[in-house]
Formats: sequence, C-alpha cells, structure tokens
Amino acid sequence: MPDALIRVYLPATLPMLAALRNEGLTAAAAHAVTADLREWYAEGDEEELEYVAFTRAAQSALRLLRRDPDAPRRRVVVSADLARTAVQRVDAELGSSMVKLTGPVPVQSVAAIHVDSADAAQDVAAAADQVEEALAGDPDAQFTVDSAEDHELEWFDVSELDTLL
Repeated sequence: MPDALIRVYLPATLPMLAALRNEGLTAAAAHAVTADLREWYAEGDEEELEYVAFTRAAQSALRLLRRDPDAPRRRVVVSADLARTAVQRVDAELGSSMVKLTGPVPVQSVAAIHVDSADAAQDVAAAADQVEEALAGDPDAQFTVDSAEDHELEWFDVSELDTLL
C-alpha cells in the first residue's frame, strides 16, 4: 500500500527555486496541517487549516528575505505533496503548523509554486525588514508585515518553474 501524502508549504525565495529545479529544495522548516493546528483551530475546515499553514509559510519567507538581501523582494511558497514518512513533527505547541522534512523536496513532488507579483515588492521589502520585530510583538512592525500579507501570492504550475527563474 502506498504511503499517504501530506501537503507541505515550504517558504522560499526566488533564488532558491534554482536549487529546487537542480537538486530539490531543502528547507530548515516547513508548514503543514498538523494535529496541533487542528486542535487549536477545531472549528476550521481543511481549507481554512491549509490557508493558516500557507500563510505561516509566507511569513517564514519574509524571514528568508531578511537573511538574503540580494534576493528579489518577493515571497515564495512551494506547495508539495510528500510521503508522511518524509515529514516530522517539530514540537507539540498548540496551534503549531511547523514540521521538519527528512530530506530535500524533489521537483516531482511540487504541486504549485506561489510568488508575489512585482507590484508587491515594496511592501514585501518593508515587511522583511520588520518581520522579526513583528514576531517579538511590536504593533507598528506587525502593521508593516500585515501590509505585505494584503498581497495575494500568484499561483504557478511547476511546469512554469523555468519561466520564474
């Protein structure tokens, strides 16, 4: 019997997509609908839970942008379907969507790639500069991060990876 699949959302940057194409995408952490997230948001249906995990991955992409000042200021989230054995629980904190991957995500496992449009770059740049302060509870920084989150990420099929690069 084949291993069950789980949808994971990997934060990334545009330069990281080249690695995805060539050797698979390695991520220190990813997000998924976990048992802890389900328990925390019990009234949410599957689509709402996936949106929470996706949004958290987009915010994690801001942290990657902060660490890579040369990357274009556009958030990237890679949605992939992986075997459950390739995904490990990180912690048991109520509401957590964080998971650890046991290895690189091959391009064949990618369901979609989500990228900010170019018109979001200014808001995303400001949010990347303020994301750590927002996570620490600074309300002004949170307002800046929320401004970036007002931009919906565009959907791309994995066959469009070369176009994105």
